Amino acid sequence: MAEDRRTLLTIGAFFLILVVAIVLYAANAINWTLVAPVVLVLFGVWMLALAGMRSSIPQKYARDAFSTMSLGLILIAVGGAWYLFAFNWLYSLALILLVLAALAIAAALKRK
Repeated sequence: MAEDRRTLLTIGAFFLILVVAIVLYAANAINWTLVAPVVLVLFGVWMLALAGMRSSIPQKYARDAFSTMSLGLILIAVGGAWYLFAFNWLYSLALILLVLAALAIAAALKRK
């Protein structure tokens, strides 16, 4: 039952993130090409918050907090790399590789 509530909460958060991105575009704070990266980054931040919720009350046969945190970090990295691609593609590549390296080290040091 708790997973159903988290799913509904995630859908509501996604719609809220879309509203924030649309308002930022309407206020001319971002260009239309940056709407998708802003959505990715903000949804990645939401996934990190969701991982914090999952770690407090782990459930049997459910995705663990580490995988949710990993997905959030990857979303943030992809959104950030998309933004940095406008400046130089090497910055985008460096950001993606940095996040993958951090996740690999965290997975190797993770204890059961």
